[in-house]
Amino acid sequence: MCLAIPGKVTAIGADQMAKVDMNGAVVDVSLALLDGVEVGDYVIVHTGFALSKLDAQEAEETLALFAQLGELMAEEKENRA
Repeated sequence: MCLAIPGKVTAIGADQMAKVDMNGAVVDVSLALLDGVEVGDYVIVHTGFALSKLDAQEAEETLALFAQLGELMAEEKENRA
């Protein structure tokens, strides 16, 4: 199963590469598949490529859902111990 997650573009450099903050981890991401990406935009990232842009509200909602999922998984793990 593949999972593409949103990240916030923090810098854009040469060769269509960007620094993207993925929940605190800054990774290098190719922007070669998208046009018009700017610093501050949210993008969906999969295997090192930005696949699409998201509006900020949609990105924040998605990240909040991932956080809730992580909390539920941690609780389930504790309950099984």
